[in-house]
Amino acid sequence: MASLSKVTGLFRFSSSSSRFARPLQQAAVFVRCQQSTACPQVPVPEVYTTVPPQPREKKPGQLERWQVEQYFDKGFLVVPNFFKKSELEPVIKAVEECVDILANKLYKGGKITNKHENAGFYERLTLIENQFKGSTVILHKMGYLPKAFRDLWSGDRLLNVVEQFIGPNISGHPVWNLRTKTPQNEQTTVPWHQDNAYLDQDALGTLMPTAWIPLLDANTLNGCMQMIPEGHKVGTTLTHTCCAGDTWYVDLPESEIEKAYNINVRKAAVNCEVPFGGLVFLNNCIPHRSLENFSDKVRWSLDLRWQDPSKPVGFHGLKDALPMRKEGQPDYNINWEDFAAIDRNKLQAEDVGYNDANEFDTTIHGPWMLRWENTHPNRHTASLKTDASSWHSHKA
Repeated sequence: MASLSKVTGLFRFSSSSSRFARPLQQAAVFVRCQQSTACPQVPVPEVYTTVPPQPREKKPGQLERWQVEQYFDKGFLVVPNFFKKSELEPVIKAVEECVDILANKLYKGGKITNKHENAGFYERLTLIENQFKGSTVILHKMGYLPKAFRDLWSGDRLLNVVEQFIGPNISGHPVWNLRTKTPQNEQTTVPWHQDNAYLDQDALGTLMPTAWIPLLDANTLNGCMQMIPEGHKVGTTLTHTCCAGDTWYVDLPESEIEKAYNINVRKAAVNCEVPFGGLVFLNNCIPHRSLENFSDKVRWSLDLRWQDPSKPVGFHGLKDALPMRKEGQPDYNINWEDFAAIDRNKLQAEDVGYNDANEFDTTIHGPWMLRWENTHPNRHTASLKTDASSWHSHKA
């Protein structure tokens, strides 16, 4: 693979004023850097390719040695049968609760005339979206964290796997998502990217395992994940642009992937089809995307992230990670309430000068839009502060 040692970057200086929320001082400084100029990024492939010492104790859910090695070698791992279906039923009921909240809000606000309360789990959100475009976006950024999501995220079996990746001290990363992938919807079709592209540059040295958990059989038709195997081995964040189409997503051009890795993307990409009950583990450096949903059902999924609590979170100083497991403290109590009370989407919008007070707003904003060159302005980037929307500017 070709190496890439310099990428566009964002350095940020902030202060912490509470355990999870981390509002920035007015004197916060942004420095945006062009590739090959002032902000070299030292490659850290070892962060993503080095298998750590494995737990001596055998625990439920743990992967086999070859699976752990594959995760670090390929950058991802498909585990077809991880959950019992009964373990995911509370999650589905919680998602239904989220859709109820959305439908009631839209109905009371006069945005829809039919809540479709009798529609099925895999159809209802599409029917709501057909009445009010952007309903999926509102639900995506609602940030509601019901008990079933919390139990899944901090479940012993999942954390036992994460321990195999990062060690015994584990925090939940503040960026987690309920994916509301309705059929043929650009707003829910995520283009090629590395997760690190949404974070501060200092997060490059933090391995953040992600579990991508579909709530149905995920396949090529309904929009499964697609990976570039071994794309993490350069240990850098490639040059992305902002934003893809009419979305808030950063975009990693195929030409950039091909130049960095000396590959043909169409030939190298792997579709990660996963049956219900399975999941995909991936790291934050591997290029990946989700395919468009061409089925007639909502392809629901959750992505949950973890990290070593001693390492940078990289979420622009806005919200801290949530400690979930501490070595030597088997009865550690997770502080869910304080964590869930902080609206990350509101903070990230305010951070780039957008007042997200309209509960029916269908745009998303965040600091990642300032890290990368804005090559495709759209309605999501239109409200950025004029003094912050320039890729080459400084802001104080």
